[in-house]
Amino acid sequence: MIPPILRRHMFEPLYLLKSRSPRLGYWQTLEKTQYYSRQQLEDIQWQRLQQLWMFLWNHNAFYRKRFIDSGLNEKSLQTPEDIKKLPTLSKKEIRTHTDVMLSQGFKEESLLHFKTGGSTGKALDIFMTEECSEMRNACARRHDRWSGWQPGEPIGAVWGNPKLPVSMKDRIVNSLVQPVIYLDTMAVSDSAVIQFAEEWEKKSPTLIFGHAHSVYLLAKFIDKLAINNIRPKGIISTSMMLLPHERRIIEQVFKTNVTDRYGCEEVSLIGCECEKHDGMHMNIEHLVIEFIKEDGTSAAPGEAGQIVVTDLMNRALPFVRYRVEDIGVPLARTCSCGRGLPLMGNVAGRVADFLIKEDGTRVAGVSLIENTLTDISGIDQMQIIQYTIRSFKLNVVRGRGYGSLQADQLKRYFKEIFGSAIVIDLQEVAEIKAEKSGKYRFSICHL
Repeated sequence: MIPPILRRHMFEPLYLLKSRSPRLGYWQTLEKTQYYSRQQLEDIQWQRLQQLWMFLWNHNAFYRKRFIDSGLNEKSLQTPEDIKKLPTLSKKEIRTHTDVMLSQGFKEESLLHFKTGGSTGKALDIFMTEECSEMRNACARRHDRWSGWQPGEPIGAVWGNPKLPVSMKDRIVNSLVQPVIYLDTMAVSDSAVIQFAEEWEKKSPTLIFGHAHSVYLLAKFIDKLAINNIRPKGIISTSMMLLPHERRIIEQVFKTNVTDRYGCEEVSLIGCECEKHDGMHMNIEHLVIEFIKEDGTSAAPGEAGQIVVTDLMNRALPFVRYRVEDIGVPLARTCSCGRGLPLMGNVAGRVADFLIKEDGTRVAGVSLIENTLTDISGIDQMQIIQYTIRSFKLNVVRGRGYGSLQADQLKRYFKEIFGSAIVIDLQEVAEIKAEKSGKYRFSICHL
């Protein structure tokens, strides 16, 4: 077995040197800047925002028109707050205008191309340069280390439709540079988990990385099968909300803390917990992150707001004031870890995951799920689907002790929240199935 220190100090540097990748140098810079003061980090952010603004005015017809339609020009950005004079950018606009959003001098065929499906099932096309991608990778590495993992150490990935190494080059990279073993979340079973544990025994990963709920499912299987050889240094949950009860189970089974992370394919990493687990540090060296209330004003610390992100690094297909369609909470406190990166609270859910009462009030689906699982015994998992103001479907995975009493209790709870006139279709299901992406949705609003 190759020692991780050899991968870290020999094989990976040689591979990245041959690839002419800026990843290592950029990562080393980020290791330093994370401990800059808040003001120093905001100065970096402000400088990059100014550079992006001028670039867009001179090299991007889509945004130049957006500036002009908003009564702005190349000199209109005088303070960081002035970016709010631009309208926000929706997913629909991106799908409609992807071709004209590309900046001058960039062609699709010469760029890296990614697709993101999201919860709507409608894909977005993302284009970026190799350099931008490597900067994102460097940033992710910085945050990976907060979990206790070190470069060169193998990783156990819990992921849907994993890209397994096929070519000789990919297999060499997986062995010499960054070994990864996979549990495919599209096919989790006793035999798949046992095979994953056998691979773990051979490769000795130090990190579990995967969708939050998928890691939770792995923990449940590990507990049921009494597998005791999977003891990672750290666990990173990402791609979906980590529910409090899931965190408890994961940490009990694996005997280590979970590091919760938030981001998306479109703009990459947005926030991540550090070793103190006291909120998520926002990636303000790469992004401008806003929290906007329903009335269009900025959310104060502790208030929930729609997350709006400006990517300062992707010049090929810029995302400026992009509505991620998630709800988050900015925090005013500083972290005792000493990093200057500001904090946000855990993401409260997607806009589409908020259910709606007859008076227009929005209710966080994740809160309903957590309250239900806490207060009503015998429910293993649950999914809420709202079709109309008065029409709901509850998919329930039966656990120990679940029966007609608990079903009636569940219906009463939802009628108390949404009104006695609602119609509830309560269905017992064997499992809550993952979407094609491998992610799970537990609260879906079709309104």
